[in-house]
Amino acid sequence: MELLDILSTQYKLVVTVLAIVLFPLLRKFAKKLLEKAIKGTADPHRKYRAELLINIILAIILLCLLLVFWGIELRGLLVLGSSLFAMLGVALFAAWSLLSNLTSFLLMLIQNDCRVGFWVRVIDGANFIEGRIIEMGLMNVVLEHIDGHRVIYPNNIFVTRPVMVLKTPPKATKPLTTGKRVLGPKK
Repeated sequence: MELLDILSTQYKLVVTVLAIVLFPLLRKFAKKLLEKAIKGTADPHRKYRAELLINIILAIILLCLLLVFWGIELRGLLVLGSSLFAMLGVALFAAWSLLSNLTSFLLMLIQNDCRVGFWVRVIDGANFIEGRIIEMGLMNVVLEHIDGHRVIYPNNIFVTRPVMVLKTPPKATKPLTTGKRVLGPKK
């Protein structure tokens, strides 16, 4: 009977301990879902980043649920958090861009049409850029042009633009001839 009395008076503490115990199980379940979604075709570095992102989202959701259960008004925390997020968004970059880049990363991870080492052509209207994918991060894709130049493409643009996966590397561009002056006054 004493145990029931303790549980009834300290139910918030019991639910908190239960949530802390369930968190690793939820992480394992999310990891299994991620592995099933990507089917083992992603490189370990991208897989680690996706797991980290999912674990952070899961922890934030669990923390918010516990705060609501303990009776803490999330309205005040949301106002504070959104104000800080808006200041960071204005100071650094647009908040929608950050979220769309992270979402695009997860889409690229699951879709797996473009992988590190593939030669691609990203078409943007009448222009295009060709290169070999050398890194696929949380925020951007790094392409290395055949001439050695690196192009950093944001994930959201990489997902929304048509991308051709090339079977062979493109041909190198011709270097500018040094015999002719292109710009500047005549001598």
